Amino acid sequence: MDDGFLMEVCVDSVESAVNAERGGAGRIELCAGLVEGGTTPSMGESRRPAPGTGPGAGTERRLLPRAGLLQVVKQCVRVPVFVLIRPRGGDFLYSDREVEVMKADARLAKLHGADGLVLGALTEDGRVDTELCTALLAVCRPLPVTFHRAFDMVHDPLVALETLISLGFERVLTSGCDSSALEGLSLIKRLVEQVGVLRAALGGGITERNLQRILEGSGASEFHCSARSVRDSGMKFRNPNVAMGASFSAPEYSIKVADVAKVRTLNAIAKNIL
Repeated sequence: MDDGFLMEVCVDSVESAVNAERGGAGRIELCAGLVEGGTTPSMGESRRPAPGTGPGAGTERRLLPRAGLLQVVKQCVRVPVFVLIRPRGGDFLYSDREVEVMKADARLAKLHGADGLVLGALTEDGRVDTELCTALLAVCRPLPVTFHRAFDMVHDPLVALETLISLGFERVLTSGCDSSALEGLSLIKRLVEQVGVLRAALGGGITERNLQRILEGSGASEFHCSARSVRDSGMKFRNPNVAMGASFSAPEYSIKVADVAKVRTLNAIAKNIL
């Protein structure tokens, strides 16, 4: 927290993480699959046996870590890195096997240096899944945990907020249950007045054109953005007839990365307001 506010930038690459820190971000949310709203990034696992420590070597079998995005990002930035725990895109109603994946990912994130975790789960009727969230929080502790924008899909946001407070989440990320934080501003203001010990972080469609209005209208002191620009691929040979993803995915020959100038601009706007 600096000058009364905190800017969190969501990133899906080492380059974006470095740019976010250079631009003044106070925290990073590390994800994959931002086109789906974010999924769990790679973190690294212990799989390969270290030389000379296999069976018959006379020593305990030791495993070498396999590098992942979290490990490399932690080597490159100093600001806190919160890791998203979300096994897939789509809704926030999870099967038993998906829950096991989430628990395993949370353990790996802790093992590889995450400073905090970001997660959320709902019941089929649009309420916070208290049983699952309690179990996940137990795995995540002692790290701080943010309830992500699953909150924007709840049936009753004011009731859901009280549930998150009682469960012990440190913050909630929300666009005010609307398509962007600007459209959800009136609800965000009510939520900020209600949060108490729980911090509300604004997220969803935040840009340099609307940040001042959103911060002044909400009273929140944390906001979440991607601040990305499109960079052309370095590929010289290009095949225009093949796409690697679905029709809504990003083109193969352009890359979205956090833009240092955009992050700095958002940082300056927030400092000027608060």
